[in-house]
Amino acid sequence: MFGFFDKLLRGSLAALFAMVIGAGGALAQVWDMPTPYPDATFHTINIKLFADDVKAATNGSLTINVHSAGSLFKHKEIKKAVRSQQVPIGEFYMGLLANENPVFAVDSMPFLATDYSDAEKLWSVTKPRILELFEEQGLMVLFSVPWPPQGLYAKTEIKTIADMKGLKFRSVNASTTRLAELAGAVPTQIEVADLAQAFATGRIEAMITSPSTGVSSKSWDYLSYFHHTQAWIPKNVVVVNKAVFEGLSSAAQQAVLSAAAKAEARGWDMSRAETDEKIAILKKNGITIVTPSASLMGSLREIGATMSAEWAEKAGEEGQELLKQYGM
Repeated sequence: MFGFFDKLLRGSLAALFAMVIGAGGALAQVWDMPTPYPDATFHTINIKLFADDVKAATNGSLTINVHSAGSLFKHKEIKKAVRSQQVPIGEFYMGLLANENPVFAVDSMPFLATDYSDAEKLWSVTKPRILELFEEQGLMVLFSVPWPPQGLYAKTEIKTIADMKGLKFRSVNASTTRLAELAGAVPTQIEVADLAQAFATGRIEAMITSPSTGVSSKSWDYLSYFHHTQAWIPKNVVVVNKAVFEGLSSAAQQAVLSAAAKAEARGWDMSRAETDEKIAILKKNGITIVTPSASLMGSLREIGATMSAEWAEKAGEEGQELLKQYGM
C-alpha cells in the first residue's frame, strides 16, 4: 500500500516540476527522465550528454534531470510512466515490449543481426513500423542506441549446449526466456541492479548480456566466464510523451530533436567502442574470456533459427515482409 502511494507521489511531483513558470512569464520546464542503468553505463553517459545538449540549446529553458539505476521508476514501469505523463521522457530496453507486438523484439532474435552493419540495416527496415506503434500509444521515439553484441556469462565454462541444461538463466524478456527454454535452462527474471545478489544466492547461474553490463555490474564478483557468442545487438529506446513534446515551443522542439539525432549517432559510435574495451576490463578483473566451441555455436545457431521462424509466424504477414526487406 505504502509503495503504491510512494509511486503516486513521485509521479505527481514529477508532473508538477515538469512545468515551472520562469521569470518574465516565460515557460521554463524541468523534465525528470528515468533510466534503468547505472551512471557508468555508456547509455546513461550518452543520455546525460543529450540532457546537456538540450539545456545548452534552449539556454536553460528546458532542463532534463536524469534519474539512473531505476531510482525513479523500475525498468518495466518506465514506458507506462511516460505514457501516463508521470514523467515526460524515459529510456528502456525495447525488447521488453515483445508481448505488445513482436516487431519490438526483432533485434533480440539470436543471430539475425550480429554486426553493426546488419544492426543498422535492421533498424532502418523496422524503424518506420516501430515509430507507428509508439505513436499509437501517444509516444514519440527520440533516438535508439544498441548494446554491444551479447555474450554468455556463467559461473562455469559452457562447452556444449548440454552444459546449459538445468542452469538458472537470467531472462529479461520473452526472447531470452524462450532461448533459455530451448537450451534446457530455467529462465528467471532478474533486474540489472539485482544481478550480484541473484548470482551470490544461486537464483541465477548464467545470463546473456553485453560486455557493458558485465563491467558496470562488476560481474567478476559473482561469476567466472564470458563466452564471446556475439548473439545479437539489441537496442534501448528513448521516448517522449507526444503531448508534452508538442507543448514545447517550436524552438525547444527543434533543440530536442537536434540533440536526439546527435545522441543517436554518438551512441552508436560509443557502442562500437565498447566491446573490445569492456572485454579487456573483464579479462583484467579475472573473467576467463572463452571463444565458444563449434559445437556450442552450432547449437545456439539452431536455437536462433527456431526462434526466428517462431517470430515470423507470430508476427504474421507484417513480420515476414520485414524479414524479406531485411534480406532473409
